[in-house]
Amino acid sequence: MPPRPTNSELEILRILWDRGPSTVRDVHEAISAGKLGSTGYTTILKLMQIMTEKGLVERDEAERAHVYKPKVARETTQRAIVGHMLDRVFSGSASDLMMQALAAKPTTPAEIKEMRELLARYEKQQKRGGN
Repeated sequence: MPPRPTNSELEILRILWDRGPSTVRDVHEAISAGKLGSTGYTTILKLMQIMTEKGLVERDEAERAHVYKPKVARETTQRAIVGHMLDRVFSGSASDLMMQALAAKPTTPAEIKEMRELLARYEKQQKRGGN
């Protein structure tokens, strides 16, 4: 598993996960419209070069404008980040993590329903001996 991405790297990964393979210019335009709005093109380029070295993205150099894509799926990265936070902050307690997540921001009835369904599926899977 590649190293955990920094906040800026995670923002770039989100763009690549959402848009698919993209050039630095594509990513820069998406970032300019978002949270890191004032970040310059060369800064984005340097971040993406570092991300390539770290194994977070891969670069296709076949065209003049290099195209980048994530090397790891969104879910894999999310699971690794949550697992790290679970161990560091919540001493491995998934229930403490869930309670704090619910207390941190308002949760819609639809989200609560989805959580119940996920828990029910998880319990069935555990009874069958799955992971």
